[in-house]
Amino acid sequence: MVKVSMLVLMLMLQPAVRAEGITVQKSEGDVKVRQGVTEVWNTVVAGDVLRPHDTMRTGPDGSAVLLVHLNAGGAAKRITLPAQVIVDMSDIRNLTQEELMLKITMEKVRASSSEWKNDELHIPNAAVVHGEDRAVRDPATENDRQVGQLLLNGARVLFDNGFYATTVLRSMEVFRMYPVLGAMFDHRLLLAQAMERANLRGEALAEYSSLSRMEGLTSSQQQVVQGRMDVLRAERH
Repeated sequence: MVKVSMLVLMLMLQPAVRAEGITVQKSEGDVKVRQGVTEVWNTVVAGDVLRPHDTMRTGPDGSAVLLVHLNAGGAAKRITLPAQVIVDMSDIRNLTQEELMLKITMEKVRASSSEWKNDELHIPNAAVVHGEDRAVRDPATENDRQVGQLLLNGARVLFDNGFYATTVLRSMEVFRMYPVLGAMFDHRLLLAQAMERANLRGEALAEYSSLSRMEGLTSSQQQVVQGRMDVLRAERH
């Protein structure tokens, strides 16, 4: 507990480059936002200003364009949200390498804690509802898994826009909450690629190695994984 508390304290002291302002530049179809962990979703319109604790969700026919200022006075970055995604505005940020490593450690602690609790309670495939301080459900409902998929779709948006650190953290969190989604090749590949882009070479190599042992891989998938493993191993020598 002391070690975990120290990690939390260190995390609080670590700086991060967060968005100075996020404005909805364009919104089409079903686009909603909620504040914090509340389940009240409100319709989004162009011109709305979002806060770090806000979460945006697009429906099957929804899309949005966000105008993000990562630094005061700096150039704005446009981020397009396609249909069927959930993105936490707090994930639109750049982390230091130290903060990322500490947060990964904390996520591993949470994952280990979840596994221990599930073993003790004999609850298979339990999943935590999106948002902190949510109750555990047993088993995860189909709607829960859909939420997990929307979160992973959002992680892909983060990856495509260069937010590799938060892609890693979001993917790891989703895999902890929805283990069935973490058993899918494309989702695990996204995590491995994000780790690699975030300069977590050792972690990426371990993730690719785990991917290579998955059953039912196609020859194309095997080639992709083996190719990245060869590159990472060569870089270590």
